[in-house]
Amino acid sequence: MGRISIPRPADVRKALRANAFVAVSALILVLVLGWAVAPTLFAGRDPLAGVPAQKLRAPNAAHWFGTDNLGRDLYTRVVHAAGLSLTATVFAVAIGLVVGSAVGLVAGAVGGIVDAAVMRIVDVLLSIPELLVSLALVTVLGFGTRNVAIAVGFALVARFARVMRTEVLRVRRAPYVEAALASGVSWPAVLLRHILRNAYAPVAALAAVEFGVAVLAVSSLSFLGYGAVPPTPEWGSLISEGRNYLATSWWMTTLPGLVIVAVVLSAQRLGRALARDGVR
Repeated sequence: MGRISIPRPADVRKALRANAFVAVSALILVLVLGWAVAPTLFAGRDPLAGVPAQKLRAPNAAHWFGTDNLGRDLYTRVVHAAGLSLTATVFAVAIGLVVGSAVGLVAGAVGGIVDAAVMRIVDVLLSIPELLVSLALVTVLGFGTRNVAIAVGFALVARFARVMRTEVLRVRRAPYVEAALASGVSWPAVLLRHILRNAYAPVAALAAVEFGVAVLAVSSLSFLGYGAVPPTPEWGSLISEGRNYLATSWWMTTLPGLVIVAVVLSAQRLGRALARDGVR
């Protein structure tokens, strides 16, 4: 009879703590996604209407995040800003995922000169900070949330391409791929049915991690003034609006910033959990 392995208490506590962090991260993301989908359910006030007599009020029972310099409820503006900020983030990650996966799939499947040329370009892009690439692209494309999303998305392409190529090179040597080719299945069919199907898991996990990176990049470009035109709220622009009042009204920058930090850390925590446990 085989021996029964009994986990040590320290291992059990570590596993429970890790699962608790994953659960909290998932709850945070679900809450923020709820803000984006149905903001009026979470904040019934008008995000653009202010009461001058209540300007620069500290957080209290009536205004959870306080008020800004125009008397607008900051919590309401943060909730309504989630829709625009997360839409841009999802669009950016989708661009990086689709374009980067296609580039990595072609490079890994074709090989040879095509692979070498593509990966040299990818190496150059990876050597440049993603925010700098996004800033350069949005400067060319112009202002607006859509252009910010496009710029951030193309800055993410290189990372997805690298991971997809690595997985394609690993999977294409598998026995079932060779068996499919030997049985007469066409190369495009093998590429889509066998290679892509078994190579997407690490790329999907990377998408969760890059979601947090994209949130930070979109918010940074919005902070610099490349996003939506005021008074439309975005997370980055909310922080930008409050920086002139940081000494006296800390909540105008700190609380929106903490929301961004919570979303970024939660997305990356879930991404690491998916990478560890696998994606099916």
